[in-house]
Amino acid sequence: MKEEISKVMTMVQEGKLDVEKATELLHVMKGNKESSIHVDTSSGYHKRMLKIKVESTDKDNINVNVPINLVKAVLKAGHGIAANVPQAAVYVKDIDIDLLIHAIENEVDGQIVDVASANGDKVSVVIE
Repeated sequence: MKEEISKVMTMVQEGKLDVEKATELLHVMKGNKESSIHVDTSSGYHKRMLKIKVESTDKDNINVNVPINLVKAVLKAGHGIAANVPQAAVYVKDIDIDLLIHAIENEVDGQIVDVASANGDKVSVVIE
């Protein structure tokens, strides 16, 4: 399932699949016939992105841009899957996915993670 989710995310990043279709596809893959994620296209928030940027002093730089609605779908699907895997359930049992989804839906934006290591490596996560 993890491999399939990764393929869907890649298709969205490449513009081969829109967010709404990706959400539907993820729910079908999970076994849900109807989507429980509402895509609000009236506010423009569906166009927002989760941007992850890693700047390495070794020049191993990484930039990842993921549509917010795909983040929501993956959070729900991934948490549901992880909660049913005994080795992973221990790590996700205290994560309140509904709270995370609520924060995303209420247009939390800006920098949410900013880390700089002692050797100069930097990681930032931003919602724009």
